[in-house]
Amino acid sequence: MNSGWIKILLVFVAVFAFAKWGPSIPISSVVSQKQDFFTVTGEGKVTVVPDTAIFSVGITTSSPSIQTAQSQSNAVINKIAKQLKDLGIKENDIKTVNYSIYPQYDYQQGNKISGYQINISLSVTVRQLDKINQALDLATQSGANTIGGIQLTVDDTKQKQLFQQARELAVKDAKTKAESLANAAGITLGKIVNIQEDTNNFPRPMIGMMAIADSAPKTNIQPGATDISTTITLFYETR
Repeated sequence: MNSGWIKILLVFVAVFAFAKWGPSIPISSVVSQKQDFFTVTGEGKVTVVPDTAIFSVGITTSSPSIQTAQSQSNAVINKIAKQLKDLGIKENDIKTVNYSIYPQYDYQQGNKISGYQINISLSVTVRQLDKINQALDLATQSGANTIGGIQLTVDDTKQKQLFQQARELAVKDAKTKAESLANAAGITLGKIVNIQEDTNNFPRPMIGMMAIADSAPKTNIQPGATDISTTITLFYETR
C-alpha cells in the first residue's frame, strides 16, 4: 500500500520538475479571419447648367519691323481687354497666357530674316454666362483673329456642392441595393467597413481653336446641360 502511494508521489514530483525545469512545449495557434465582404455599388448624378465660360482670345501680327509688330499687337490686345472690362468682366479674370515673337525668313535670299510674327493670347473667364456671346463678339470686333479653347463649366464652390449631392445620392443608392440584395439572398448585413469612390472630373464641353474671318456672323453659344456623377462602393460585413 505504501509502495503504491510512493510511486504516485514520484510521478507527481517528476511532472512538477519537468514543468518547472524541463524544455518548453511549443504550442501552435491558428487565428481564422473572415476576408470576404458583401460589396455593392451605387451611382449618384446631378444635372446642372454651366454658369461659367473660359476661353482664350488672341492676336497674331506680322511686320518687317519688330517694333511695328509689337505696337500693332499691343494696341489690339489692350483694346480687347478694355472692351471686356467695360462688359463687366473683372480684371483678375483677364490674364496674358502667351506672348511670343518669331522671326520670319526669306529662304529665297539665303535664310535672311524678312520680318517678325508676334502672338499674344489672353485667357478670359466669364462668370455671367449670358455675356459669353457678347464677350466673344467684342473681342473679334476689337481686332482678335484667334479664339480657342472655349470651356463651359461651373463655379468651383458650386461644383463642390454638386459633387457632395452626387455622393449622397450614390451612397443612398448603394444602401438601398444592399438591403434589397441581402433580403433576397437571406444575408444579414453587418457594419460598413470600407468605402471607395470612383468619380470623374466635371466635364467641360470645349470648342476648338478657330480663326476669325472679317465677315464672321455673331456668336451663338448654347450652354445646354451636363451631368456631375460619381460611383460609390460600400463594403459590408455579414452575419
